[in-house]
Amino acid sequence: MIVWINGTFSAGKTGVARELLDLIPHSTLYDPELTGFALRHQLPPKRLAEVDDFQDLPIWRRLVVDTAAALLAEVGGVLVVPMTLLRQEYRDEIFGGLAARRIEVRHVLLAPDETILRERIAGREEYSDDPEGNERVRQWAYDHIEPYKTALGGWLARDAHVVDNSHLTPAATAEAVAEALGTGAARPCGIVQTPEPTRETVASGVLLFDEQDRVLLVDPTYKPGWEFPGGVVESGEPPAVAGVREVAEELGVRLYTAPGLLVIDWEPPRPPGYGGLRFLFDGGVLPASAADELRLPRAELRGWRFVTEAEAAELLPPVRYQRLRWALRARERGTVLNLEAGVPVG
Repeated sequence: MIVWINGTFSAGKTGVARELLDLIPHSTLYDPELTGFALRHQLPPKRLAEVDDFQDLPIWRRLVVDTAAALLAEVGGVLVVPMTLLRQEYRDEIFGGLAARRIEVRHVLLAPDETILRERIAGREEYSDDPEGNERVRQWAYDHIEPYKTALGGWLARDAHVVDNSHLTPAATAEAVAEALGTGAARPCGIVQTPEPTRETVASGVLLFDEQDRVLLVDPTYKPGWEFPGGVVESGEPPAVAGVREVAEELGVRLYTAPGLLVIDWEPPRPPGYGGLRFLFDGGVLPASAADELRLPRAELRGWRFVTEAEAAELLPPVRYQRLRWALRARERGTVLNLEAGVPVG
């Protein structure tokens, strides 16, 4: 299990995490900030200059998941992770990756009053002999108050168990967190994801259209970028049947006729992914009345929308966009296209 201690900068995460180690048997501290510091010494300066924060590096988010999983495999017990996560897509990607490894996450948010928070930031002294460095650290913390308030007013407060530590010592806050874990008030995070593949996979997606010929995309909680409704084909399951099943499970839409095939795409292995065959089917036009009744499994999908091809180019990762692009051409021509890495062959 992982206890993820969230909160904006100067909320008291690290101090509380250290106190928790004395309250949770067989617990270990993992600070993902150390992973970020290591990347600053490993990545070329040109790459580092492209981002303002190491959290914006996809490699950091992957390494956090891999390191946490490796630590748990090595030491067992409970991993206590103090780390600020204010962007929902980053939280979804990291927690989704942990869910894929069957690692339970309890998400706790430390939320001191803003006045208290600003007092703590004003008193931060990271460097004993570098006043300018201390000022940069304080300004960094101040700059994140507004993004924190925005997240708190939206997804963050709904997702995490909130502890107001405005007037609590780190030890008292840790006791409140431990109590919430023991009573179940801090529940397991709801994100779910199928286990990561260990070999090539077969997956089916279904394109659904509105009456303006826009295509429906969904926004998964567990990985970056938008996607088509669909998923992995189960053992012994026909690809078209898998697509119909996934549409029903994800959207509550039942397709009563088998969807027509548009493209077959061979996705090459790109470590850590294994690639495999990807099918895209034509699910036809979804009437406005049916679209109004779409329901989403919130643990897997946070949203859906109909988009034009140009809008899809902005939302989909490049590999998936190329697959969609050729699927739309196949639909226009009434044919089926065979792709390899998103490029028609044969």
